[in-house]
Amino acid sequence: MPDKVMHLAAESHVDRSVDSPGDFIATNVIGTFTLLDAALAHWREHKPSRFVFHHVSTDEVYGSLGPDGYFIESTPYDPNSPYSASKASSDHLVRAWGATYGLPYVLTNCSNNYGSHQFPEKLIPLMVLNALAQKPLPIYGKGDNVRDWLHVDDHVRALVLVAMQGEPGQTYNIGGHNEKTNLDVVQAICDTLARLLPDSNYPFRDLITFVDDRPGHDQRYAIDATKIEQDLGWRPQETFETGLEKTITWYLENQDWCRTVSRGYGQQRLGLGAAKDSKEKATGRDAK
Repeated sequence: MPDKVMHLAAESHVDRSVDSPGDFIATNVIGTFTLLDAALAHWREHKPSRFVFHHVSTDEVYGSLGPDGYFIESTPYDPNSPYSASKASSDHLVRAWGATYGLPYVLTNCSNNYGSHQFPEKLIPLMVLNALAQKPLPIYGKGDNVRDWLHVDDHVRALVLVAMQGEPGQTYNIGGHNEKTNLDVVQAICDTLARLLPDSNYPFRDLITFVDDRPGHDQRYAIDATKIEQDLGWRPQETFETGLEKTITWYLENQDWCRTVSRGYGQQRLGLGAAKDSKEKATGRDAK
């Protein structure tokens, strides 16, 4: 009899949420409601003794930090994109099902994940594949937006630990202790590729280009993961340097997979078309 439901399914790319917010509402809000409805029915009918609904969410629900401070579990929600707003909504639904119907739940909010098998719309795989094809490496704004990077293997360990040992009704923030600016990340990718591919003799850093910033681009995310460390004994095992090398090595060794998932995609940043159109209409300019 199932006694754990782990809800990881989500539309998760901020850029696409700007163009197609309805998809994010349908998946992240309505989809979460649908799962909660089914989980509640299962729990009421079968009454598994150790049942828990584990909702997996993001640090983006907290909004943007200044140069100092960290997100903690009690940080007020302040989402700034359709994606983060949809995830904040789903978090509230989970807590409401716990308060209203008594559904046992745990909730986790994680920082930026990276690792193998990540679709190339995301920053790290996109930059790796563009660099290998000697295409531009586009960075929003000045490249000074800061993210806390969490290797997927560390995240998986944390998720299993919370699902099995977390206290029902609690939230746990999961961070990698790896704050990096976007420019730092892309430069590290270039330098790692140069080291792993010494025969290429290609100046990967020369591919870096700066493009217009995206709307609602949060300046900084950083997680204080003290609670999960103290309560459950979890700590990240990967540094950004070790995790990045493992990740890039995987993409280098799995080019067939990359070509298959990129078919019809073209390795570009997805989204922002609607935001650009809206901005141009607001300023009286025709779309170019």
